[in-house]
Amino acid sequence: MFSALRSKPVVLCSTIAAGAGVTFLTKDYFQGTAFTNPVRADGKIVVITGANTGIGKETAKELAKRGAHVYMACRSMKRCEAARDEILLASKNPNVHCRECDLASFASIKEFAKKFKEEQPKLDILINNGGVMRCPRMFTREGIELQIGVNHFGHFLLTTLLLDQLKKAAPSRVVVVSSLAHERGHLQVDDLNSDKHYDSGAAYNQSKLANLLFTRSLSQRLAGSGVTVNALHPGVVNTELGRHMGMFSSFLGKIFVKPFLWPFFKEPIAGAQTTLYVALDPDLEKITGKYFSDCALKTPAAQAMDDKMAEWLWQVSEKWVKLDKIPAAS
Repeated sequence: MFSALRSKPVVLCSTIAAGAGVTFLTKDYFQGTAFTNPVRADGKIVVITGANTGIGKETAKELAKRGAHVYMACRSMKRCEAARDEILLASKNPNVHCRECDLASFASIKEFAKKFKEEQPKLDILINNGGVMRCPRMFTREGIELQIGVNHFGHFLLTTLLLDQLKKAAPSRVVVVSSLAHERGHLQVDDLNSDKHYDSGAAYNQSKLANLLFTRSLSQRLAGSGVTVNALHPGVVNTELGRHMGMFSSFLGKIFVKPFLWPFFKEPIAGAQTTLYVALDPDLEKITGKYFSDCALKTPAAQAMDDKMAEWLWQVSEKWVKLDKIPAAS
């Protein structure tokens, strides 16, 4: 009888240990493919939007470790400086800079681009990483629905303003962080700004599809320039991006939902691996207009390869950001 009583704690502990082991093995499996190429980035000038947290911060940290001059383009200078301190400590690279760039404000984007051009004659890598997801109906300073405003129009403006610097650095790269959500996306050509109807999920999916259509258009316009443009899906990553989703942000969600889903989410460093691959891998130097996931080439959804829709979005984007047409590469 006493041996049986003694065995119950043993059985319980064994069960807990086995469960923990399975959980961590599952977590490890879902971290995806790592970018293992030790290629350096010494002296390369890099701009990363949304670099103060999540995937952007881990990307900035790894590029700093590899010797790059990193410009962290962020909305909050307080949070950017805190992230920069962490990156400096980890990388021992003093060439990490915080610069204000609010993707929800065309004026802020233009000011960032102006100051960057005054500081640097060229740009080797532009990583369009910053974004918002499934937020309540909100607007940019110009009155554009926030998700397509930040995720697409803000990056459209930033990229086109920095094209001269990218061309001067050729071979150079534009990296667009999109999402698998583009597969559920459709451009609402009669309601692009979601004025008639707003659904936070549909608006997010639309913005991620816009990322891929922009990648397609820009890569075609830059053909022969030495500037490549590629998009990627980082995976389902445990970051602040989901802060507006009730299932994660509510009290009950934090207690019951997030712990259950935790093993299936990538950590930010794992989410940064495909970004690093697309930004640095030597084999991709002449690859452009493509889509990647888990450090491998993937085929995007059919609507992401619609040249007619891509051109329509480009024309609308030029109009909305009030830019002249981008000239063909010489």
